[in-house]
Amino acid sequence: MGSEKLSQRYQNSSGDIRHENRAKPKKQKIKSLGLNTYWVLALLRVLLTLIPQTGYIHPDEYFQTIEVVAGDVFDLEVERPWEFNVTFPIRSILLPKILYGIPYILLGSFTPDLSYVLGWDIRTPYVMLVLPRLAACALSFITDYCLYRICILYGQKYRTRLLILATSYVPVVHGTRTLTNSLEMALMSLLLYLVADCMIMSDKVIYQEEFLARKYNSATSPVARTKLYKMRAALPSHSLRRCFPIASIVVAGVFNRPTFFAFGLAPVFFWLQRGLKSQFSGIRAFHIRILLFTLCALPALFIFILADSFYYGHLTWNEIGMGDVSLRNFVVTPFNFLLYNSRESNLAHHGLHPRVTHIFVNIPLLYNVLGFTGIIAVTNFLLRASQARWRELPRAQSLMMLMTASLLIPVIALSLFPHQEARFLIPITLPLVFLHAQEIKDMDSRPALIFKKQESVKDDQKQSKKGQLFTKSTQTDSKSLINLWIIFNCLLAIFFGFLHQGGIYPLTAHLKEIMSKQTKTEVVHLVTTYMYPIPQSLLVQRSSHHQYFDPVTKTKYVVARKFHAYELGSRSLPEVADVIKKILNDAETKRIKEKLDYKVYLALPSTLIEGNPEMQMSNLTFVRESVFYPHLSTEAPPHLNHMPYNLAFCQSDDCHNQTENDPPTSVNTGKTRDGSQEGTNDSFTSQIFYLLGQLSLSLYHVKV
Repeated sequence: MGSEKLSQRYQNSSGDIRHENRAKPKKQKIKSLGLNTYWVLALLRVLLTLIPQTGYIHPDEYFQTIEVVAGDVFDLEVERPWEFNVTFPIRSILLPKILYGIPYILLGSFTPDLSYVLGWDIRTPYVMLVLPRLAACALSFITDYCLYRICILYGQKYRTRLLILATSYVPVVHGTRTLTNSLEMALMSLLLYLVADCMIMSDKVIYQEEFLARKYNSATSPVARTKLYKMRAALPSHSLRRCFPIASIVVAGVFNRPTFFAFGLAPVFFWLQRGLKSQFSGIRAFHIRILLFTLCALPALFIFILADSFYYGHLTWNEIGMGDVSLRNFVVTPFNFLLYNSRESNLAHHGLHPRVTHIFVNIPLLYNVLGFTGIIAVTNFLLRASQARWRELPRAQSLMMLMTASLLIPVIALSLFPHQEARFLIPITLPLVFLHAQEIKDMDSRPALIFKKQESVKDDQKQSKKGQLFTKSTQTDSKSLINLWIIFNCLLAIFFGFLHQGGIYPLTAHLKEIMSKQTKTEVVHLVTTYMYPIPQSLLVQRSSHHQYFDPVTKTKYVVARKFHAYELGSRSLPEVADVIKKILNDAETKRIKEKLDYKVYLALPSTLIEGNPEMQMSNLTFVRESVFYPHLSTEAPPHLNHMPYNLAFCQSDDCHNQTENDPPTSVNTGKTRDGSQEGTNDSFTSQIFYLLGQLSLSLYHVKV
C-alpha cells in the first residue's frame, strides 16, 4: 500500500505525466474509440505484402539480403554483390541468415515432399520473393508495438499516432521490403522503447527514494525510521535496468548498418544519464553504467565477429585446432564499412549529393506533410535553444527530449556524408510520428504532450481570448492536413510499391517459365538497359560454381550455366546493339563448337522504343516477346511533349526493323466514319493510351 501511495504521489507531481492525468476522466472515452481502423490498415499491410508489390525500390533490397541468403541456402546461381567479397567484406551475414535464412531453410525442408506429392517445385519466384518479405513485414510491426507501448507507459494518446503510422507508406512499402534500413527501423524502435521504459522506471524509483529519504530525516521515532528504511530497501533496482538487451540491440544495429551509430547515440546517452542530478544516482552511477554497458555488449560483439569470420573464410576450425589464430583471422565488417565510406572517392561511385539533401529532399519525400511539420518544429526548437528560452523547451531528461534528440542527431550526422538516399532516414519514423502525428490530425479530445508555439503565460492568455476562433481554424487546418497526408501517401505507395521499376519482377517470373522449358543444351542471354538488375535467385537455377556428387555414378560434376545477364546501365542504344552483336557472335561460335543452343533477349523500358530510330542500323531483328505493366524507370521517363511518329521496333510477332530508306510509319492510325484517316496526333484518347503504353517494360527476342 505504501508503494502504491508513493507511486500515485509521483504521478501527481511529475511534470510530463501530471499534465496527462488532468484528462483522466476522458480515458474511457478514448478507449471506446477503438482501433478498428488501425487493424484494417495493419491487415492491408499484410495483404499488400502477399499480392505482392511489384515495385523495386533499390537493388539493395535484393542484393544485400535475399540474393546472398538464397544462394547460400539453396545453392543457387546468383550475383553476389561486392559488399560480400571475401577479401574486404563490409556487410555482416548473421542477421540476414537468421531473418531470411530460417524461412528459406523451412521452405527447403518441405520442398522435396511437396515436389513428390504435387509434382512441381514450390520454389517459384512468388514464394522466393514473398517469404522473406513476410518476415520483413512482421519486423515492421515492431515499430507499431513500440510506439503503442511508449504511449501507454507515459499516458499518451496512442490512437492518433498509430493511425498516422499505419497510413504512412514508409512502413507499408519500405518496411515490408528486405532492406537493411527496414531492419534498422525495427531495431531503433525497440531501442527507444527499452530506453523509455528505463527512464520512467528510474524517475519513479528516484522520486520514491528522495521522498523516503526526506521522511526518514524528519522522522523522530525509531519505529518510523525502521519502517521507512525497510521501504526504501524494498524499492526495485533501476540503475542497470535493460542493460544487456539495450547493449545487444546496439551491437546488432551497428553490424546490420554501421549508420546505427548515429541513430543509437541519443537513446544510449539518455539511458546512461538517467537521474544524473539525483543524490542517489550521480556521476558514479553514470560511469558504472558505461562500464557494464560495454561488458554487456561484448557477447553480441563476439558472436557477430565470429559468424562473419567463419562465413568469409578468414577463420577455420583447422586454424583454431592448430592454434594458428591472430587478429588477421577476425573480420569486423562495421570497421571495413566505415573505412570504405570515409573516402569520398568511394562514395562518388554511388553518387554524391549536397549536404542538405536529407533535410530538403529526403525527409519530405519519405514523410511529406509529417516531414514538413517536423522540419518546422525542429527549426523552432533550435531557434529557442539559441535564444536560451529554456522554459519553452522540454526537460533535459524527459521523453520529449529523447524523441527530439533521436530525430535531430541522426539527420545531422548523416547529412555530413555526401552520399544521401531517402531510405537512410527510415529509422527516424517512430520519433517523428510520436512528436508530430497529432499536428496532422488529433483524433482524441484531450491535449497532446507536445511543445507548441504558445507556451508562455502571455501566449496562453492570448490563446484563451481567441478561444472559439482558434478551435474552428485548427479543425479546418487539421482536416486539410490529414487529407493531404492520405493523398500523398497513397500516391507514393502506388509509385514505390507498384510503379517504380515494377516490370522487373514479372519479367523475372516470365524468364523462369522460359527456362523451365529450355533444353539441357540451351543457354539464355538477357541484356538489360535503363533498369535495375534482376535478382537471379528468383530464377532458382543451380549454381555453376560448385561441384556436385552423383550417388549413382559415384562421380563429381559441375552444372553448366544456363543463364547470363548483362546489365548495361544507361548506355546508348547503339552501344547496346554492339553488345548484343558480340553476344550473338560468341553464342553462335559456341553453338557450332559445343552444340549449345541459345536465345538472346533484350529488356528495356518501352519509353526507349517509340520514336527512336537509333537501332534501325543494327541489322538485327527484334521480336516482341512480352510486355510487363506497370513499369516506370526514372532514367527513361515517359515522353509527354510529343506524339509517337516512328517505331524502331516491330510490334508484331515476326518482323524486322525498318531500313534507312524506309519511310517513317505512323502508329495506331484508324479511320473515321467518313473513311478519312485519323492519326493519334488528333486523338486525345490515343494519346492517353500511348502514355499508358510507355509505362511498361518490353522484352524482345533478338535474332540476326
